[in-house]
Amino acid sequence: MPTKEAFVQAIQAGYTFKGEAVPLGVAMLDGNIVSEAPIHLPLKTMNRHGLIAGATGTGKTKTLQMISEWLSDNSVPVLLMDIKGDLSGIAAIGTINEKVTERYQKLAMEYKPSLFSTELMTLTGEKGIHLRATVSEFGPVLLSKILGLNDTQGGVVALLFKYCDDSQLPLLDLKDFIKVLQFIGDEGKVEIEKLYGKISTTTTGTILRKVIELQQQGADIFFGEKSFEVDDLMRMDDQGRGMINVLRVTDLQDRPKLFSTFMLQLLAELYASCPEEGDVDKPKLVLFIDEAHLIFEEASDALLQQIETIVKLIRSKGIGVFFCTQNPMDIPAGVLAQLGLKIQHALRAFTAADRKSIRQTSENYPETDFYKTEDLITQLGIGEALVTLLNEKGIPTPLAHVMLCSPRSRMDILTDDEINALTTKSKLVAKYNQPVDSESAYEILTEKLKEAAEKNQSTPLEDIKVPKPKKEEKSTLEKVANNTVVKSMVRTAGNTIVRSLLGALGLGGRSRKKSSGWF
Repeated sequence: MPTKEAFVQAIQAGYTFKGEAVPLGVAMLDGNIVSEAPIHLPLKTMNRHGLIAGATGTGKTKTLQMISEWLSDNSVPVLLMDIKGDLSGIAAIGTINEKVTERYQKLAMEYKPSLFSTELMTLTGEKGIHLRATVSEFGPVLLSKILGLNDTQGGVVALLFKYCDDSQLPLLDLKDFIKVLQFIGDEGKVEIEKLYGKISTTTTGTILRKVIELQQQGADIFFGEKSFEVDDLMRMDDQGRGMINVLRVTDLQDRPKLFSTFMLQLLAELYASCPEEGDVDKPKLVLFIDEAHLIFEEASDALLQQIETIVKLIRSKGIGVFFCTQNPMDIPAGVLAQLGLKIQHALRAFTAADRKSIRQTSENYPETDFYKTEDLITQLGIGEALVTLLNEKGIPTPLAHVMLCSPRSRMDILTDDEINALTTKSKLVAKYNQPVDSESAYEILTEKLKEAAEKNQSTPLEDIKVPKPKKEEKSTLEKVANNTVVKSMVRTAGNTIVRSLLGALGLGGRSRKKSSGWF
């Protein structure tokens, strides 16, 4: 039978790192804390992504809160997807109580209450920074994946984007996209056929229905201006600590399509905007996605393949993505295989299906002589977890039963008054929450059709063409440069090229065989 000395030796060898590392907790053996076996998390491998899993009430959310605090202390910005609405307390100082005191006595560590510089964000108009993106920034490839279109329908979307580029029709929100879609299928049909060939009205009708379905999940509030700049996720506070951005999406639990739309667009935007970093001492940004099953449960195969590909590629940008969910089986195998850090809280075995899932989960962890993994998963206490990660050489560390540190910030939500105070002093709220209604495709087409109808009632609508804008005189260059539509088009030109390349790399064609393992 393995001895305590052998256990300590294995843990110390596996969890001692040369670079910067932060404490996760202390290892346990036979239900007892082994103080000589502290568990650390190396910052160098935080861009290798991770998984935090466990049944309801086992401490998953507090674990990601605790890790976010350590990242902030080490000048790493964080984005938290707050599905349940219980992460805003990270902006308030923690309190010492009996349970916290007892835990830190067992860990032989000192508890230091703290608060962290926090920005509150929203997709649906709640208090906080309003996150938006234009249709143009999505591009035809990504938008087709979100809408679940086939190759023929995706080709029509690409044609539509090309027509808008040629005709100087900015696509900012969904009503712009719908207006152009209706135009090319009706009044502008003759012109489109002359330029690009025939388009089936059945195809345009199908695309229109898909867009309306997305609208019904509240996507209108997300598409538009002012577009959020991903650089604003990577700020530091006045003390040099990484900002913690909390995206409150409590009202999206019944609208997974909108949530997955945002997540995929954000990952694509980060990939397109951030330079290659190679091996870094610590990540530039870490994303924590709570209740991650919402991304995958209604995703098509093509969409899953795109998520898997971007997760693989974004690591080289110095960005880490962590999925938090109740069951590891919620994550597709192809994505699961990319996750280097795994923190497994307790799972419950109420049914035969539960027991099968637990057995599969235990088989995906490194083999160990110190634990019976399948049995231990069901016996873990609150705030305890099985941990394995990648060391600096990319080798999985020994499996460890760990009593985790607790968060140093408030383990509860902010009050309405605290939220108001936080958003009032935010510079980003002032930057992004002012309404912007630039002239775009909807207004341009509507006005041109109206003018043509008034000018010549005898002219058939199908002969109406959208005139090309006249070349600007040099004296107006400054005026053009300050135009918000032009800024948006310039900003997204590089992103569109990158997304097109991603599509060419296999994001929309034949599906690849997915891995069934984690390592």
